[in-house]
Amino acid sequence: MRGGGGGGGEVEVKRVFIGAGCNRIVNNVSWGASGLLSFGAHNAVAIFCPKSAQILTTLPGHKAVVNCTHWLPSSKFLFKAKLLEQHYLLSGDADGAIILWELSLADGKWRQMLQLPQSHKKGVTCISGIMVSQTEAIFASTSSDGTACVWELVFPTTGSGDCKLSCLDSFSVGSKSMVALSLAELPGDSGQIVLAMGGLDNKIHLYCGGRTRKLVHACELKGHTDWIRSLDFSLPISINGEVNNIFLVSSSQDKGIRIWKMALRSSMSNGHGIDKKGEISLSSYIEGPVLVAGSSSFQISLESLLIGHEDWVYSVMWQPPLVASMEGDAYYQPQSILSASMDKTMMIWQPEKTSDVWMNVVTVGELSHCALGFYGGHWSPNGDSILAHGYGGSFHLWKNVGNDNWLPQKVPSGHFASVTDIAWARSGDYIMSVSHDQTTRIYAPWKVEAPLQDGEFWHEISRPQVHGHDINCMAVIHSKGNHRFVCGAEEKVARVFEAPLSFLKTLSNATLQKSCSSDDIMGDVQILGANMSALGLSQKPIYVQAVHEAPERSGVNGLDTLETIPDAVPTVFTEPPIEDQLAWHTLWPESHKLYGHGNELFSLCCDHKGELVASSCKAQSAAVAEVWLWQVGSWKAVGHLQSHSLTVTQMEFSHDDNFLLTVSRDRQFSVFSITRTGTGEISCSLLARQEGHKRIIWSCSWNPHGQEFATGSRDKTVKIWAIERDSIRQLMSLPQFTSSVTALSWVGLHHRRNNGLLAVGMENGQIELWNLSYNRADDGSIAAPGLATSLAVRIDPFICHASTINRLAWKKNEDDHMSMQLASCGADNCVRVFDVTVE
Repeated sequence: MRGGGGGGGEVEVKRVFIGAGCNRIVNNVSWGASGLLSFGAHNAVAIFCPKSAQILTTLPGHKAVVNCTHWLPSSKFLFKAKLLEQHYLLSGDADGAIILWELSLADGKWRQMLQLPQSHKKGVTCISGIMVSQTEAIFASTSSDGTACVWELVFPTTGSGDCKLSCLDSFSVGSKSMVALSLAELPGDSGQIVLAMGGLDNKIHLYCGGRTRKLVHACELKGHTDWIRSLDFSLPISINGEVNNIFLVSSSQDKGIRIWKMALRSSMSNGHGIDKKGEISLSSYIEGPVLVAGSSSFQISLESLLIGHEDWVYSVMWQPPLVASMEGDAYYQPQSILSASMDKTMMIWQPEKTSDVWMNVVTVGELSHCALGFYGGHWSPNGDSILAHGYGGSFHLWKNVGNDNWLPQKVPSGHFASVTDIAWARSGDYIMSVSHDQTTRIYAPWKVEAPLQDGEFWHEISRPQVHGHDINCMAVIHSKGNHRFVCGAEEKVARVFEAPLSFLKTLSNATLQKSCSSDDIMGDVQILGANMSALGLSQKPIYVQAVHEAPERSGVNGLDTLETIPDAVPTVFTEPPIEDQLAWHTLWPESHKLYGHGNELFSLCCDHKGELVASSCKAQSAAVAEVWLWQVGSWKAVGHLQSHSLTVTQMEFSHDDNFLLTVSRDRQFSVFSITRTGTGEISCSLLARQEGHKRIIWSCSWNPHGQEFATGSRDKTVKIWAIERDSIRQLMSLPQFTSSVTALSWVGLHHRRNNGLLAVGMENGQIELWNLSYNRADDGSIAAPGLATSLAVRIDPFICHASTINRLAWKKNEDDHMSMQLASCGADNCVRVFDVTVE
């Protein structure tokens, strides 16, 4: 997308990368007939492509956390999707709102079609839909307020038309909330729809009705002894040449899976459970209720009970029908069920050829250390891949590469809670992010030597820290030598981490050896990786020698077994790692702890020479609000800077490292002058303190080419200031923004000396880039006519964040290129990278 700006030339912004984790909610993921997957990432709907393992876009529009998504057509209706130019997606949130989105397959463009009339007063728990023709769908939604709604949706026949939506029925299901749904057309020519619902009362409720009439409660299926968690109807299955049977599979927190058979009464031989060979069939002993639908009636019986999972079974799903021919709607419904459980496994169940007894034929995921259970499992449209989403917001994908050999595949990954801080590596080869999900993650473009049409793809390549506290801030150390960073969490200690040898080698594989310059000397690094401690706080180093000498587990060494969870195996990766490897084998060792602050840490920054780190913590008084300065290397505290009375929210060193700027909740900013003596000692003095805004100041950023800086506040303003002769002068204030300003980052344009771009991030998730151009007098101060500003570009909401932006960071642009990269992170759990081209 492009934007013009006075004096600054045209600015073009492209999405490069989105990293996000999946909401930890059961019905959150859907695999569409389009081949794309949808999931809720906080209050945005994220779309990812399994082929490239990249998140393509996020859809902004929900005001609350997204609970469930559902494609129309879903993977079950691939055979009806051949002629569709548009596919549709439904998403429901924790406020009860449901939004319909349209995807144009030709150009991959999304648009929000409509928001459904608010029929649910509480969060939507499940959405399920079926295609009744090429252009018509029926879907149902349930909510924790005890209501269910059934809707009819008619798609436009031309590409530009609108959808027609009508509510067929809305009814209360009682005080016990329903959390699982499935819809189906009943076999035969009756045109009847059946809706199965299950939830907290341990029963499956079946509702029946025509397409235009209201649904009536037909019967209940009892058998499960705990909450029903998932329901799925098959398409009609052919038995003995007759397609008069439909199956319903249900799963529950009682760890069991039940398969229910619904057979058209007229098709049952003389109706007494005696099959064609004259033998009494098992169904006569376990016949359930009769479902009356219009003029037809269906005998329900329990076909099978599947026991195999050791924990709650959160989802069950029939394998999508296989398209029998390219012409018409012919299909074949395989008898194959996928189940996903909190016991960290997914299983595929099929009936044995000879006895028809349902057996578990495939189990995946059982070796996982880190998934902490699966919230749902999904088939790909053609049935050759299965995907689970787990407790840690993670995806796990397996593909059948032949003969039931299921191998793990690459998937997108990301944080599953607010991302609080982000920074570029000193070399610019990767970005590092920290989050309230208690992890630190590293993302990098993985370069491939073979010429790919789409260029390089970004992936998570390391998870240096898996912690026991929510992480609030981090700073990359810019001095030469090994990669290091400091991070601060909901504890009073800052922790210093150093890259192990396994990471340096993985990074050189990702960048094709470009980054291993002489200052990253791998030969000096004796630490191969790190182990997690029992409480998840300190990460212990694993030394290179220790790997060759197997440690003895007996005697005195045996006492140490409680210190570490199962030993990590530091690994050098030649392709992007998958979730299990990331969470276990890519940790960095902790080298120092910095003690001193009285409360949990809130912000950190490092100077540009890599000699000093500044830290601040949450504060309600001037004594606690002081900023500590630490010397890199010795890690001694070399300064305590007192100026503010409340939490210092952000700090930044000027680019010549002579000044430290701090902004605070007390609405003031301070500038400290830093002098270094020849002996390496540091002295600091307060140059100025000033009330800058009417509300909390959230962010600040220095001009890379001068002594000007910007501050951004909750009062929706950005002000530009300059240091002149030991005092501070306000140069200007940008026009008022539509939302609180929460993040700022100023970058200089090398090809235009006195120009810069200021990235402004807001509470509503929007990012704007502003051109700043200025004239300098001989003494370096800004001369008349002063500073000129213009809006260069407002980034498209579909590639922006859907919630508060916590940090923006430009990649250091050493070359004289017009193309730059901007990284951002936000409360929508997302990390994003944009390409910004200035013409």
